[in-house]
Amino acid sequence: MSENILEEIFIKRSQQKKKTSPLNYKERLFILTQKKIAYYDFDPEKGKRKGLRGSVDIEKIKCVESVQPEPNTPQERMYAFQIIYDEGPLYIFAKNDDVRAQWIKKLKEMVRFNKDLMQKYHPCFWADGVWLCCHQEVKQAMGCKVLDSKNGLTCGRRLSRKPLPPTPTEEKTGRPLPPQPQEPSGPSVGMIVIAEYNYTPMTEQDLELRKDEEYTILEMSDTNWWRARDKYGKEGYIPSNYVVETENGLERFDWYCKNMNRSQAEMLLKTENKDGGFLVRDSSKAGKYTVSLFSKGGGETGGSCRHYNICTTPQGQFYLAEKHNFSTIPELINYHQHNAAGMVSRLKYIVSNRARPPSTAGLGYGVWEIDPHCLTFIKDLGTGQFGVVKYGKWQGKHDVAIKMIKEGSMSEDDFIEEAKIMMKLRHENLVQLYGVCTKHRPIYIVTEFLSNGCLLTYLREGLKQHPTTVQLLEICKDVAEGMAYLESQQFIHRDLAARNCLVDGNGTVKVTDFGLSRYVLDDEYTSSAGSKFPVRWSPPEVLLYCKFSSKSDIWAYGVLMWEVYTLGWLPYERLSNTEIADQVPRGLRLYRPQLANEKVYSIMTTCWHDKPDERPTFHELALTVQDVLYELQ
Repeated sequence: MSENILEEIFIKRSQQKKKTSPLNYKERLFILTQKKIAYYDFDPEKGKRKGLRGSVDIEKIKCVESVQPEPNTPQERMYAFQIIYDEGPLYIFAKNDDVRAQWIKKLKEMVRFNKDLMQKYHPCFWADGVWLCCHQEVKQAMGCKVLDSKNGLTCGRRLSRKPLPPTPTEEKTGRPLPPQPQEPSGPSVGMIVIAEYNYTPMTEQDLELRKDEEYTILEMSDTNWWRARDKYGKEGYIPSNYVVETENGLERFDWYCKNMNRSQAEMLLKTENKDGGFLVRDSSKAGKYTVSLFSKGGGETGGSCRHYNICTTPQGQFYLAEKHNFSTIPELINYHQHNAAGMVSRLKYIVSNRARPPSTAGLGYGVWEIDPHCLTFIKDLGTGQFGVVKYGKWQGKHDVAIKMIKEGSMSEDDFIEEAKIMMKLRHENLVQLYGVCTKHRPIYIVTEFLSNGCLLTYLREGLKQHPTTVQLLEICKDVAEGMAYLESQQFIHRDLAARNCLVDGNGTVKVTDFGLSRYVLDDEYTSSAGSKFPVRWSPPEVLLYCKFSSKSDIWAYGVLMWEVYTLGWLPYERLSNTEIADQVPRGLRLYRPQLANEKVYSIMTTCWHDKPDERPTFHELALTVQDVLYELQ
């Protein structure tokens, strides 16, 4: 066709598979037009294209770059390039370097005036849950290599003369949404980092961190614990989530509240109750930031919160108001601390949630066996499947939750081996496993303590005022992102429900007890006929064949969303477990809760397809939830 600019047969790598295998690499016919790049099945014998397999709109492309080949890459996959857009990287393999260079050059020419072009990219592949170049474990993490300003993506004049907005841009509805918020690029060996928090060494191998001081990274073989050197020459291990790269990390500024959502920002600002109180948080749009500002002006009783997107010019400068552009976000914030420039107020007072440091993966480097004599038991939190759970202290000062495993309830030896792996899992929406006490009976499981307790109780009792749709969807977003991380690590939860999520003091929801159901020794629990089996959260393949997978977790997530939007009602409340096990495989589904609109309910129903393969992944669910959340805001 005359509108076709380029046409070529390439090998494409699947975007959905977690593991790389020959089945993930298939030949497709790629066709580039002015509006999109599309790929098709094709008949090699007849030389004809067949069905459309996918496409990317040119206007949505954020970056086009080559990709370094992996070790032992076969010859046919030596010349890879990547097209980055909202859903992540599309990996394409050309037959030779000349063809690859031709496509990259043409694509860069076509996208150089796009909005939201990336400043950094990943030069290596995302494979098996990690970026091979920088070892970050979040697929949407910002790139680790700065793009050359001459590469055609960031240079050149803007052809259109569309004016900038005359006033700061408040968050709006209606734009399609992003992947998960991007994280700043991670440090590399030899790089200087700054401590965001103080850290007191827990073991002889640890190194003390002093807030705002610089450290040199020496080794990064463990994702959660890096070996570092301080300015006095002392070396040891530090928690990797306590430091930030010196060059461009916002984390070192007290006004930046990472992983804070809109509802949490409003709650914090209203609690502080200062006119001009402000913070900067991740926007709903990936890789973007929002200034949240509290004002007592405007006549609203008690004051109100405004949310302003930090926008980017085609040249990569940041602005909140017309003609006030800055090279960095800290420069922008500094200016608006002295000038309102169209906002309801200047930024007068920093409001921060930075007092409490994040959880570490373990209580010190290499520590997974915890001495029970270092634990102090303070009060009972409740009784779970495996026994009593208590709130306590480790070494008299660190809050922990302690599960006291009832003898005979768990396959202990199998769990202890698994615990060593589970301790390395770290995500802001997972309850952190600190370690275990196995030298005596009963054994203890020591985890992060979350002050607002179980999500189910929080839904029923903790939401003191009538919750907004945004608040409820933010809860669902937290769970989806925690589960997306578990999915990327090939972990199956098997018992996902509101009762197995906890809520911290800021209202962040975290998934807990992932994978523990595998070690239950109670026959009544492991049989779908028994009353303890999570029948109400189980899909047909589990009810009929006890077949668990990440797709059975997806079904349970849909039920958990239903729990959230009914504020903790029991699913299928009028039916017995036996009736549910009989009727769900025959098509019974939960009704739409009153608080859930059609878009929210449609997310639930996509989780409840009969066929597991027709259900989305958690990564896809997280994107969809963010999309709806952005529209609601």
